[in-house]
Amino acid sequence: MRILRFRTGDDTVRYGWIYEDKVGLIEGDLFGEYQRMEANIPLAGLKLLAPVSPSKVICIGRNYAAHAAEHDADVPEYPLIFLKPPSSVIGPGEAIRLPPQSQRVEHEGELAVVVGREARWLQPDEALQVVFGYTIANDVTARDLQRQDGQWTRAKGFDTFCPVGPWIDTRFDPADSLVSCHVNEELRQMAPTRDMVFQVADLLVFISSVMTLEPGDLILTGTPAGVGLLTPGDRVSVRIERLGELSNPVVAGLRS
Repeated sequence: MRILRFRTGDDTVRYGWIYEDKVGLIEGDLFGEYQRMEANIPLAGLKLLAPVSPSKVICIGRNYAAHAAEHDADVPEYPLIFLKPPSSVIGPGEAIRLPPQSQRVEHEGELAVVVGREARWLQPDEALQVVFGYTIANDVTARDLQRQDGQWTRAKGFDTFCPVGPWIDTRFDPADSLVSCHVNEELRQMAPTRDMVFQVADLLVFISSVMTLEPGDLILTGTPAGVGLLTPGDRVSVRIERLGELSNPVVAGLRS
């Protein structure tokens, strides 16, 4: 099932499920008990939001060996985790805004995991049971600030630096699917998820040994090699085979 989050004409935020080209409302708690209503709303024309509003966004650095190599960095012995603030999250079609503090902002297309229930100290054989579904993300990064600061919070944390969407797919299999990123239709990144150093279950086990995972939390699983510069006027599209496409324009300046 594919689940999206959207804004209605009266400015209400709702969850819905997709059937062909129609959307049905979801009534109740998405991560608890809910009902799917009849799919009778045209998908075309809906204002899609990020498909989830997370309490935290947990990211994994250098989870593709080729990406680590392009930055002359070693592959970590265990998952390298960092956080992006929830305020960085935007939805499909919303603009990535390049901040004046940085002269080099780059794209990082990634598979993202949506957590479905509270979890702590997961064991390998139960880890995937807490996955609600999967979506697409772009870990936008101010590369010059990342190198300058020596830690990653500012470089990764600007508003609009975490596009997510367009939906959550609850049946997606993350074992071997192609992740790619295009800028203005130029292919920049492409690699299969099987190339991840740490697979989804490994990440869930490790992260849950550090912090409690909560329903709706996002885990960005790392980016393939080929990250590159974004400039005003670009359109960046992250595509994951059998999952969909997340596309965002790029503009200059912070939003008010």
